[in-house]
Amino acid sequence: MSRILPALLAPVLFALFAATIAAPASAYWEYGHETVATIGYRNAKPETRIAIDRILHHAQLLETPTCPARTIEQASVWADCIKTLGPRFSYTSNWHYQNVDVCKPFDLKSACRDGNCVSAQIERDLKLLKDKTLPMRERVQALAFLVHFMGDLHQPLHAGDRGDLGGNKVTAAYGAYAPERLNLHAIWDGYLAERSISTPPSLVRRYSPEEKAAIQAGSVEDWSRESWQVAHDATYATALGGDACGPVPARARLDQATIEKLVPTARLEIERGGLRLARLLDEALG
Repeated sequence: MSRILPALLAPVLFALFAATIAAPASAYWEYGHETVATIGYRNAKPETRIAIDRILHHAQLLETPTCPARTIEQASVWADCIKTLGPRFSYTSNWHYQNVDVCKPFDLKSACRDGNCVSAQIERDLKLLKDKTLPMRERVQALAFLVHFMGDLHQPLHAGDRGDLGGNKVTAAYGAYAPERLNLHAIWDGYLAERSISTPPSLVRRYSPEEKAAIQAGSVEDWSRESWQVAHDATYATALGGDACGPVPARARLDQATIEKLVPTARLEIERGGLRLARLLDEALG
């Protein structure tokens, strides 16, 4: 930017731009997962919260000192943090998503062969967390995975794709921001997520029984289908000029008007993830 703008003008424009664009370090990768976890925790039953705290008190059993899980917020990003530990947890890499083609009829079974997908792992972790006969280390790990994967399931590009690694291969621009490596997945993981979560009113609150009932209904497969539909209707359609299954341009563009229209959708996904997490936590621990 500084190569084409006058030297005195560039710093001013950069400061204004930085104030409106989220930094990756505090985006969905942490901010989104932590918000889903906090909503879930606050909307769980009191006895569930006590059980969560009791289990996470044993987080040292995970033996991952560089990836703590002592609080629900720390636990929400533990599954991503352990990716830095090399082969020790490499077998978990496929558990964070499910590649269900948005341009074909919804088919979760094909995408979840052998349980290697996010929805299958959510159901597995729920069973493990319910089983009080298991060693505490196993239940701590199941809790951390469950909290994280409920966030992943409600990021639409972890639930649907077009053979493009959930939008990772779709080069995209976010408003005026268009660095060479920015892609559609990063926008929904980070920039749009932070914009949506930080837009008032706060998503972190106690929801009414009526609000909970409307969102918490259904099964993990129902939620998978819903998130997959969001990937089709909102994520891909808006990025590809209205046709989610149309040709992919050299660079997809989300202008400011489109971003503003997508904020309510992204906020709803965070709410869904948090309140449904609360339901599953209550089922397992309440």
